Amino acid sequence: MAAINDNLQAVAARLREAARACGRDPSSVRLLAVTKTVPSDAIREAFGAGQRSFGENYVQEALEKQAALAGMRDGIEWHLIGPLQSNKTRAAAGGFDWVHTVDREKVARRLSEARAADAPPLNVLVQVNVSGEASKSGVPPAQAGALARAVAGLPRLRLRGLMAIPEPTEDTRLQLEHFRAARTLFDELNKQGLQLDTLSMGMSQDLEAAVAEGSTMVRVGTAIFGARTNAKAAA
Repeated sequence: MAAINDNLQAVAARLREAARACGRDPSSVRLLAVTKTVPSDAIREAFGAGQRSFGENYVQEALEKQAALAGMRDGIEWHLIGPLQSNKTRAAAGGFDWVHTVDREKVARRLSEARAADAPPLNVLVQVNVSGEASKSGVPPAQAGALARAVAGLPRLRLRGLMAIPEPTEDTRLQLEHFRAARTLFDELNKQGLQLDTLSMGMSQDLEAAVAEGSTMVRVGTAIFGARTNAKAAA
């Protein structure tokens, strides 16, 4: 318990320092704890230390953890941060509070159709491929506006903003450029009337650069739970 609690405190301190360094209110940046391959007991420890928002990459893995943590369901906010296949949309629509990785209108429509009418709207982020990597999911920046407007018009979804995972690099200047591109797009879409409030970008290794360029939600796993094990070992 002490290690996870201490790690959460250390990450929170990094976030506060990063926000203050660029003149931002630290409360304007949320911490999303990434729990891919992290066992349920570790999530329970993080919950006990005060963390409430958790991000999972795989729908089935997340559903299994949710079942194991059923007694805490009302207190946890679950985010899907991995690529979403069309055949997983029904399960995702029922099992998550947020989906960060919508990059096709087809997926958005299926989420809308599958979300229960009596459930709160599903919070949705449009994933943008700001660094143009062929191997990475996400809509090209030039197409993000059209997709965002399509999502905003669907029932039972609430468009919240954008998510970006720029190409990893140790070049601070390039890091900032990629994050700045996402922030610029975010601002442009708001000027067009979309009323976005969430810019999800930044991870353990680059959260300072992301916060400096306007991130409102950082996704941190390794700095909280340590290096990932494989999924079977963590089950």
